[in-house]
Amino acid sequence: MKYAKPWLSTDEQLDQLAARGLRVSDRSKALDYLKRIGYYRLSGYWFAFRERSGPCCPLDQPRPTKPQSKGETIALDSFRPGASFQNAVDLYVFDKQLRLLVLDALERVEIALRVDVSHTLGQLDAFAYLDGGLFHTGFSQVLNKDSGVTRHHEWLGKHAQLIGRSKEDFVNHNKAKYGLPLAIWVACEVWDFGTLSTLYGGMRESEQDAISAKYGVGNGRTFATWLRSLNYLRNVCAHHSRLWNRNIVDQPKLPAAADMPWVAPFENNTHTRARCYLLICMLRHLLQVVNPTSSWPERMKAHLQTFPNLNHVGLNRLGMGAAEGWDASW
Repeated sequence: MKYAKPWLSTDEQLDQLAARGLRVSDRSKALDYLKRIGYYRLSGYWFAFRERSGPCCPLDQPRPTKPQSKGETIALDSFRPGASFQNAVDLYVFDKQLRLLVLDALERVEIALRVDVSHTLGQLDAFAYLDGGLFHTGFSQVLNKDSGVTRHHEWLGKHAQLIGRSKEDFVNHNKAKYGLPLAIWVACEVWDFGTLSTLYGGMRESEQDAISAKYGVGNGRTFATWLRSLNYLRNVCAHHSRLWNRNIVDQPKLPAAADMPWVAPFENNTHTRARCYLLICMLRHLLQVVNPTSSWPERMKAHLQTFPNLNHVGLNRLGMGAAEGWDASW
């Protein structure tokens, strides 16, 4: 399909938004935001302000050209009454601070899990990550039909890349003094969250359960899904992507509410299970073990309470999965 959208100056971009009904109270300030943040990035935030097609769509709105399935709505070009450019900026700033707070917690969790995994496997062998016999068979023996190698072999390839491109002094020191491979308690320091979570997912049930039990999660396979979801969350935040109402593709499994009472509001709610607030609650749970005196829960609660007032466009914290009364559990 030929791309037909023309290049627009920032003035033209703002004129187009105003023509579509987005209120601009301070043109100079709005132009500054467009120049510094960009139309396309901000559009991810004002997208939620746009009118939707459907039975209640006003007659003077343009009809969508895409076929609709039953119950589906399509965003129109025009904005809901009262929506403003500043609303989008406020939501953008809220989301930015949300990502920074999430990354703060993820860093602490990631470092603690490096210790957990390297210490648990290191007790078996200093180079345990090389020995497929120390992992479950689905990870170490079953061949990927596309690559023709096991997931363990794929993991080792990623691990080798991380070691090979590392410029850390401790890596160079260990290479010079002891050669390769590096002991697991050294090697783990170059792993990213994805490498760490993948290796944990390949561990035997006994070792998985020993680690997950530290965090009050009795089933290590459930905990493996937590780490996969948190890795997805980390990637969203690290790439400065929109988070607040993002659909979480890699959703975690949850223990029963009888074992972990805070999960009760999420158990039978498909919407809240697919939003970031669940993962934020998971981070709060993990930090109670990693750093029980941390002020992070209070700082996160205080930030969530600053969610912009967007009632006039039908938006609130439920868009991020936090139902009414969410703060009672904090």
